[in-house]
Amino acid sequence: MADHFPNETNENSLSPARPEEVADALSYALRYDERGRPRPHGGEMVAGLAAQHLTQHLERAGFVLMRKRPGRPHNAG
Repeated sequence: MADHFPNETNENSLSPARPEEVADALSYALRYDERGRPRPHGGEMVAGLAAQHLTQHLERAGFVLMRKRPGRPHNAG
Protein backbone atom coordinates (compact mmCIF):
# COMPACT_ATOMS: atom_id res chain seq x y z
CA MET A 1 0.00 0.00 0.00
CA ALA A 2 1.37 3.40 -0.96
CA ASP A 3 2.32 6.02 1.62
CA HIS A 4 -0.29 8.79 1.49
CA PHE A 5 -0.67 11.96 3.45
CA PRO A 6 -4.04 12.78 4.98
CA ASN A 7 -6.31 14.71 2.62
CA GLU A 8 -4.02 13.91 -0.34
CA THR A 9 -6.86 12.97 -2.66
CA ASN A 10 -5.97 15.26 -5.56
CA GLU A 11 -2.42 16.32 -6.39
CA ASN A 12 -3.70 19.44 -8.14
CA SER A 13 -5.87 20.71 -5.29
CA LEU A 14 -5.63 24.45 -4.87
CA SER A 15 -6.19 26.82 -1.98
CA PRO A 16 -6.37 30.63 -1.93
CA ALA A 17 -2.99 32.28 -1.43
CA ARG A 18 -2.73 34.73 1.45
CA PRO A 19 -1.83 38.33 0.51
CA GLU A 20 1.50 37.99 2.36
CA GLU A 21 2.41 34.97 0.24
CA VAL A 22 1.59 36.84 -2.96
CA ALA A 23 3.62 39.87 -1.89
CA ASP A 24 6.60 37.66 -0.96
CA ALA A 25 6.49 35.85 -4.30
CA LEU A 26 6.27 39.11 -6.25
CA SER A 27 9.08 40.68 -4.24
CA TYR A 28 11.31 37.67 -4.88
CA ALA A 29 10.51 37.75 -8.60
CA LEU A 30 11.45 41.43 -8.77
CA ARG A 31 14.77 40.86 -6.97
CA TYR A 32 15.98 37.59 -8.56
CA ASP A 33 15.98 36.02 -12.02
CA GLU A 34 14.68 32.55 -12.88
CA ARG A 35 17.97 30.95 -11.76
CA GLY A 36 17.92 32.66 -8.36
CA ARG A 37 20.63 35.14 -9.25
CA PRO A 38 20.14 38.72 -8.04
CA ARG A 39 18.92 41.12 -10.68
CA PRO A 40 20.99 44.23 -11.24
CA HIS A 41 19.52 47.13 -9.28
CA GLY A 42 16.95 44.80 -7.72
CA GLY A 43 16.77 46.82 -4.51
CA GLU A 44 15.09 44.99 -1.69
CA MET A 45 13.12 48.01 -0.47
CA VAL A 46 11.87 48.99 -3.94
CA ALA A 47 10.90 45.39 -4.74
CA GLY A 48 9.02 45.10 -1.43
CA LEU A 49 7.10 48.32 -2.01
CA ALA A 50 6.23 47.38 -5.59
CA ALA A 51 5.10 43.90 -4.50
CA GLN A 52 2.91 45.36 -1.77
CA HIS A 53 1.35 47.85 -4.20
CA LEU A 54 0.66 45.14 -6.78
CA THR A 55 -0.85 42.83 -4.17
CA GLN A 56 -3.19 45.55 -2.91
CA HIS A 57 -4.23 46.40 -6.46
CA LEU A 58 -5.00 42.74 -7.25
CA GLU A 59 -7.14 42.51 -4.12
CA ARG A 60 -9.07 45.70 -5.01
CA ALA A 61 -9.59 44.42 -8.55
CA GLY A 62 -11.19 41.25 -7.22
CA PHE A 63 -8.50 38.76 -8.18
CA VAL A 64 -8.16 35.55 -6.20
CA LEU A 65 -4.80 33.89 -6.59
CA MET A 66 -4.60 30.18 -5.92
CA ARG A 67 -1.68 28.14 -4.71
CA LYS A 68 -0.94 24.44 -5.07
CA ARG A 69 -0.58 22.48 -1.90
CA PRO A 70 3.02 21.61 -1.05
CA GLY A 71 4.30 18.41 -2.59
CA ARG A 72 5.48 15.35 -0.78
CA PRO A 73 8.74 15.61 1.12
CA HIS A 74 11.73 14.13 -0.66
CA ASN A 75 12.48 10.55 0.31
CA ALA A 76 16.20 9.84 -0.02
CA GLY A 77 15.82 6.22 1.10
